[in-house]
Amino acid sequence: MSIDPASAVMAAAPLSSIAAGPGEPPEDCPLCPRLAAYRAELRTLHPDWYNAPVPPFGDPEAWLAIVGLSPAMKGGNRTGRVFTGEKGGALVYETLLAMALAEGDYGARADDGLVLDGVTMIDAVRCVPPNNQPTRVEARTCRPFLEAPLAALPELRVVIALGEDAHRSAVKALGGKLPKARFGHLAEHRFPNGVRLLDSRHPTELQDGAPVLTAEMFEAVIARALVLRAEEPTGALRSPE
Repeated sequence: MSIDPASAVMAAAPLSSIAAGPGEPPEDCPLCPRLAAYRAELRTLHPDWYNAPVPPFGDPEAWLAIVGLSPAMKGGNRTGRVFTGEKGGALVYETLLAMALAEGDYGARADDGLVLDGVTMIDAVRCVPPNNQPTRVEARTCRPFLEAPLAALPELRVVIALGEDAHRSAVKALGGKLPKARFGHLAEHRFPNGVRLLDSRHPTELQDGAPVLTAEMFEAVIARALVLRAEEPTGALRSPE
């Protein structure tokens, strides 16, 4: 089956109205058999959950895109909104609220009324994987659904990758090469089209039982993104000359 991505859908659809927009995977996307089987299993166990490829969420004129790896079973897969209901969701969204990049309140629900200003959120792999870990083949298969939403942002200047796995997908979606662009917290990578990639530790990763990303650390990442925004002209994902 061939799916031709073209543009992004920037808000999670209600559970009663899941539809694939241009460039979005269909509700029953078959491209990754393991993920499709897991999705079918979850639909049987939890028929009131979203249980479909989770669309981007945020501002269609965003200058900043935040890329996560994949929906968590009880997070985005349940709620239908990126990072919503997940362990790290509160840290991410409350930081955006604190830094005036969002309005409203984060209620860990897709209908909490939260609005992002200048920011969009997207997962590199749209469907929930078993044990919260997609394979590299699945990440590669889903990459067109990361490339298309990024390319559709006319004001895009900065991309933040949450964790090393999301970093790999973001580098390739932006036309870069590994291992030249190495992951590191607060590491920066500039691409020929002018877009900057800024790395962050993942908000749900643990080290010795403690989070490896604190609110203060993520605030520093967002603060750096604001500086990078001022340094680069508005561009979107232009083809390098």
